[in-house]
Amino acid sequence: MTTPAVTGATPPGLARRFAAVLYDGALLFGVIFFAGFLYSVLTRQDHALHGRYGLMAVAYVLMPGLYFVGFWTRSGQTLAMTTWHLRVTDTRGQLLRWPRAALRYLFSWLWFLPALACFKLAGLQGGAALAGCLVAGIGGYLLVARLHPQRLFLHDVLSGSRVVTQLPLRS
Repeated sequence: MTTPAVTGATPPGLARRFAAVLYDGALLFGVIFFAGFLYSVLTRQDHALHGRYGLMAVAYVLMPGLYFVGFWTRSGQTLAMTTWHLRVTDTRGQLLRWPRAALRYLFSWLWFLPALACFKLAGLQGGAALAGCLVAGIGGYLLVARLHPQRLFLHDVLSGSRVVTQLPLRS
């Protein structure tokens, strides 16, 4: 079996990376659902509002963090990144170590936090307003990556990582 080659001459396109993000989001639905179910059973949560902050911390922050950091440090690829032939490396092309992968995960929350803060600070209410803020925030985040010379996302710049194209070697 041959090992795949990593090419870093040209960064993968933003649309391809965003497609991998959407695919990872679909996969994370199952991870979050299972984590929420397990949390509810183990804490004997009998009402949706009891223990909701612990549930949100475990299901929405801790479990996705373990998912991403685990895959990035083990193979450099999540399941979606494997499908789209993408790999996360450090700036030298090596696999991420645990601290850098955790930092990348924490900085990746920059996709959502400014939009959520604007929603809260503007006093907006309702799902449509929240969705509008998130779309505007993600659009701004994509624009920043589009303007970067190497098309890096902000969390990659801040954590010293990058996404590269992985091409399988032909025999």
